[in-house]
Amino acid sequence: MLRMFGPVLIICTVLSSLYTPSHGQSCAHYSFASNQKFKSCNDLPHLNSFLHWDYDQSAKTVKIAYRHTGVSSSRWTAWGINPTGQGMVGAQALVAFQKSDGTMRAYTAPIAGYQTQLQQGNLSFEVSDLKATYARSEITIFASLKFNNLSSTVNQVWQEGPITGDTPGIHPTSGSNVQSTGTLNFLSGETGASSGGAVNSRTRKRNIHGLLNSVSWGILLPTGAVLARYLKVFPSADPAWFYLHATCQVSAYITGVTGWAIGIQLGSQSPGIQYTAHRVIGIVIFCLATLQVSAMLLRPKREHKHRFYWNIYHHFIGYSVIVLSIINIFKGFDILNPEKKWKRAYIGVLIGLACVAATLEVYTWCMVLRRKKSSQSQNMSNGINGKNGYNGYTSRPQDII
Repeated sequence: MLRMFGPVLIICTVLSSLYTPSHGQSCAHYSFASNQKFKSCNDLPHLNSFLHWDYDQSAKTVKIAYRHTGVSSSRWTAWGINPTGQGMVGAQALVAFQKSDGTMRAYTAPIAGYQTQLQQGNLSFEVSDLKATYARSEITIFASLKFNNLSSTVNQVWQEGPITGDTPGIHPTSGSNVQSTGTLNFLSGETGASSGGAVNSRTRKRNIHGLLNSVSWGILLPTGAVLARYLKVFPSADPAWFYLHATCQVSAYITGVTGWAIGIQLGSQSPGIQYTAHRVIGIVIFCLATLQVSAMLLRPKREHKHRFYWNIYHHFIGYSVIVLSIINIFKGFDILNPEKKWKRAYIGVLIGLACVAATLEVYTWCMVLRRKKSSQSQNMSNGINGKNGYNGYTSRPQDII
């Protein structure tokens, strides 16, 4: 009997240990250090946040405690109500953070626009007993709010971001940080997601922008360069290598320009959000790539005396675009902050291309040297020199296009 119940006991113990921590994350089982009690609470769906409250319908007052867990002392946190709409603009916020001297600062901040930097100011409703605490990587904001013109159902927003020199900085503009809005009924405790049409649309555009640019500038463009550099040494691949190269590069350009245009549109729609380095590099990439495509119309013939200089220009611009594109794609990953698997997948693609290029580099140089040796032996035996001494074959794998 003991042998039968032994495994069952172990399984129950493991399940219990797994259940307890997750259960402890629920606001219903949280105990405040000050022994304060709240009749209602809600586990907010994003940013590890929880809201506790007591609502007095007759007096139209609500006593709240907003908790943000898993946050460092170098971050600010905020919770607010938007009486005029959904989202950040128009929100009446309570802000808190730990100052550099270790003390807590809690204040009110009306959000008038995207460029607002959480400046202190009066809200559209009365706030009293405002204070904040920080302990065990958790910021808690306490306050009493009095509503004169608001119903029991409100639009709530919550947010967090970095602190620089005791000044709140711009919060991330992707992932959970753009989803932390919703509705709340103080009477029933029911919550709902905001329609957030504009926010969701902007998030989709960001994702499409990132996907198009990663595939075009980050994958198709270097793939086209690899095809051109290493296939030309195979006589049987001529002129197929050129058409493959052109197809990759033109496809990359068209797709990349589409993603670039979406990025420019996103920038114009978000005047308070600036990613200067990412934007400038993107514009430089577009200009160089457009110049590269236009230069194809001026490409001299292979035997022309200026073809050597055109090749140098073509290689320099092409590789510059590839390097800048890869740098900017990683900057985009930092901005979008997607799941780690996407960044790892792209790194895997780059490593794969690098391995292929390294293998082909060794192989093509071996072929070139072998042909050179064979050509020299043949010319010496025949007493004549072929074209460039190599019977017309390309002597260097870098002589592409």
